[in-house]
Amino acid sequence: MAEAMIAGAIRGNVLLPEEIIASDVLADRRAQLEQTYGVTTTADNIEACLNADLIVFAVKPQTFPDVARGLAGHLKKGQTVLSIMAGVTMPALTESLKHDAIIRVMPNTPAQEGLGMSAWIASASVPEATKEAAKTLLNTLGEEIEFKDEHYLDMATAVSGSGPAYVFTFAEALIDAGVAIGLPRDVATKMAVQTILGSIVLMQRRPQHPAELRAMVTSPGGTTAAALQELERGAFRSTIAEAVRAAYERSIALGQKES
Repeated sequence: MAEAMIAGAIRGNVLLPEEIIASDVLADRRAQLEQTYGVTTTADNIEACLNADLIVFAVKPQTFPDVARGLAGHLKKGQTVLSIMAGVTMPALTESLKHDAIIRVMPNTPAQEGLGMSAWIASASVPEATKEAAKTLLNTLGEEIEFKDEHYLDMATAVSGSGPAYVFTFAEALIDAGVAIGLPRDVATKMAVQTILGSIVLMQRRPQHPAELRAMVTSPGGTTAAALQELERGAFRSTIAEAVRAAYERSIALGQKES
């Protein structure tokens, strides 16, 4: 996700490569970032943050305490921390870093293709100009929604953060079903992917409710009606609802653990 942000910032002309410094413990990774994007890299987090206006934390949540200990007290007034770590709350970020200008973002993996969905919130200490800069950066990754209350980020985690996994699972099931009735796997894959893509674009471009679009495909007594009856028999809708609620509750639990 950090690489997606670097790529998006450069592609969207938000930042020049020479304005970006990336820190990573792996030498091979640093070399790859330098070669691909022309950015400066370092293994020293303090050096990376020294003259930065916006500091992006893109480490795993379990790694954050160690990183925070190394940076606490080194962040300066006027700098803003932007975190994309799942489950690490605003109070936990503020306390661990001894810094109060915080932006917390919940992105998702389609950001790697510039088609992501980012939900975010900024603390009261973040200047409006910095919030606008962060919004511009997030727009290079796809769409963004700003919230005023952090608890909405747990909801966003359950819907858009984890959402790609639900879609990939559905795609996998659709492909496997095609193979089971006799389609070659490459053909089933192409058909499933294009069908999902086309359906999403249609939903984006048409003003109708999804139920109306579904009805357009469903002839009385036809093949689609028979298929939908099986989905209802299998509790498809309620299973999705239960999955989203499980993700939401897990997000809350992780946040309480990190706080």
